[in-house]
Amino acid sequence: MGDSSRLISALKPFCDKIRSVVEAGSEIAVVTHLDADGITSGSIIATALARMGAKCAVRTVSDMTPAVIERMKAEDHEFYVITDLGGGMAAQFRKTLGYRWVVIDHHQIPEEEMLTDDAGQVMNAWKFGIDGGIEVPAGGMAYMVASALDRKNRDLSCIAVVSAVGDRQDQGDKRSFMGLNNEILEIAKSAGLVNVDLDIMLTGRETRPLHEALAFTSFPFIEGLTWNRDNCHAILKNAGIRLKDNGRWRVPAEFSQEEKSAVLDAIAKFVATANKTSTGVINDLIGYVYTLAGEDKRSQLRDAREFATLLNACGRIGKPGVGVAICMGDRNAMLTAGEEISVQYRTTLRNYISTIFSEKWRVTDDGTSAFVNGDGLVAQDMLGAVSSLLSGSPTLAGRLVFARTLAQDGTYKFSSRKSLGCVSKANLGLVIRHCAESVKGTGGGHAAAAGCRIPATSLDPFLSCLKAAVNDEKFAAS
Repeated sequence: MGDSSRLISALKPFCDKIRSVVEAGSEIAVVTHLDADGITSGSIIATALARMGAKCAVRTVSDMTPAVIERMKAEDHEFYVITDLGGGMAAQFRKTLGYRWVVIDHHQIPEEEMLTDDAGQVMNAWKFGIDGGIEVPAGGMAYMVASALDRKNRDLSCIAVVSAVGDRQDQGDKRSFMGLNNEILEIAKSAGLVNVDLDIMLTGRETRPLHEALAFTSFPFIEGLTWNRDNCHAILKNAGIRLKDNGRWRVPAEFSQEEKSAVLDAIAKFVATANKTSTGVINDLIGYVYTLAGEDKRSQLRDAREFATLLNACGRIGKPGVGVAICMGDRNAMLTAGEEISVQYRTTLRNYISTIFSEKWRVTDDGTSAFVNGDGLVAQDMLGAVSSLLSGSPTLAGRLVFARTLAQDGTYKFSSRKSLGCVSKANLGLVIRHCAESVKGTGGGHAAAAGCRIPATSLDPFLSCLKAAVNDEKFAAS
């Protein structure tokens, strides 16, 4: 595990730099990624800046490219705070924006970028020996900056918890947190902002009728129950579980421990007889849940995973501003808009996945890697969500999943994931960065999840490079 003491000593000069920019009355642009981690990290920094009286605006982008950097230069804000983006691009920022920027991020960066950051403009987990893939996301790094700027920003620790589950960093035993994520969680718990319990992890714990919550749970994927409301309703009803209370559907968070045991038994019996899914799924269904104590019961914001899903939906469906407003405290119009967006997002995703599996030509699977062709189907901002869902599908278990789509600007966008049960030693972040750069594209990420963008003309050499690199020890996860 990384050493947060080195990080803490680096925060002081970093925060002094931000303070002097605010005190000079400079206008600041926060540029962030449009997924849940991007929206939370951008919002945490924007909230901290606003509390200091800074003039600041938040903008989201789907990835950091030379074109985006040029646009930043043309807009000519006095200072830029870049969150959850820009790893490995410090030299380009310096060339284009001089010293008017800082990056707060958790993606693995080349050693050369760590060594050349004399002005201390890059606040990245990996510089301090902290694994940004599992110990802290950008939201957690942004929280460390915010709480170093002012202790009263500790109330933002609950948003950092949302970013950690949104970035799938709940990778410890029973979906617990590790490293810096756990330290931030302890702060949120001691402030009474977050409660942690061992529970059945269902999608919509606070908002959906139990049978719907079970049907919408796609990790783990249970053949015959996932996305099948009727079957879920039938097995629960047959088990004698009381699904309604005075005519109103009960949500999972309202069931007692005894009732939850009965629910697990009903699922286990179904799995044992349907025989398509391994009985191990029952273990996968139990894990730690993170409840935001200050949010209303039956609200989408009360369960941290639901909150993160809502933010992801806002970003992916082109309404990231709604997600930022919710993180910054809007609980009225924006929350209503967010709830409508998440319905649309789920429907879109479900259509994508069923089309991919029904149009057989879209999947090329050699047993170790699966290449998924989303051309003409998947919108570029939805690609990451699609590859995450595919990586949880039983048909692609054990594979490296590489999903692609042709973007509107004529480039190919790729998103890759290690699926459930994958034993490949490949570090996808290193593999993707190497192969993208070999064809003049840009990309990178973490050991188990990465993405890139490449010129359309380079598709074949890029795919050949991938096939070789996943078996090359040079790109193995340490």
